[in-house]
Amino acid sequence: MHFSNWQEFLAMGGYAPFVWSAFALTLIILGIVLVTPVLRRRQLLRQLQRLERLREQENTQ
Repeated sequence: MHFSNWQEFLAMGGYAPFVWSAFALTLIILGIVLVTPVLRRRQLLRQLQRLERLREQENTQ
């Protein structure tokens, strides 16, 4: 498909709501897929640090 100007490109031949909503949804899902493991790793590292501190406290008592 060839567009002669930006307005035609953005209109996507009348299918703009479907095309751009699918594009946005894809970007949102990719963002979630990329960010979720990073956040989960941070959470797990904090839990491990907390458990190590508790174990050290038990060993000192």
